[in-house]
Amino acid sequence: MIRLAVRAAIIHRDRVLVVNAYPGQQSDLWCLPGGGVEPQASLPDNLAREVLEETGLSIAVGDPFLVNEFHDPSRRFHQVEVHFRATLTRPDVLTLTDPEGVVNRARWVTRAELTTLRHKPDMLGDAIWGDGTARYDPLERIVG
Repeated sequence: MIRLAVRAAIIHRDRVLVVNAYPGQQSDLWCLPGGGVEPQASLPDNLAREVLEETGLSIAVGDPFLVNEFHDPSRRFHQVEVHFRATLTRPDVLTLTDPEGVVNRARWVTRAELTTLRHKPDMLGDAIWGDGTARYDPLERIVG
C-alpha cells in the first residue's frame, strides 16, 4: 500500500522550517512539517491541518514544487509526498508548539544550514531555493 503525504516549505526571513518527529530524539533525520493525507479533504487543507497540529502555526498553502517517493523495503513501506510552498498567515507569531505531541525538535534553517543536516528528500534544498521549476525526486530509501 502507498501512503500519500504532504509537506510545507515555510520560508520566513530566508529560512525554512524543518522538523524531527522521531520518538525520543533517536534520529538525526529532518524534514519539512506535514504528514499523512486524510480522505475527504484537499491536499492544501490536509497540509494546513498537519502544520497546525505539529507546530501551532497557521499557513497559507501555495503551489506544489516537489514530488518525491520514499520506501523501506524491509517494512514494505512506500510513501509519496507532495511538497508545497507556504507562507505564515501571522508572520509575527513564530512560537512553535506541538499540540499533538508529534514533533520533538524544530528549527528555522538557512540553505547553508540545511546542507549540514541529514534530511529527506536529498534534493530538498535545491528544490526550495532553486529556479522554481517543479521537480520529481525518484524513489529513494527512507533509511540508510
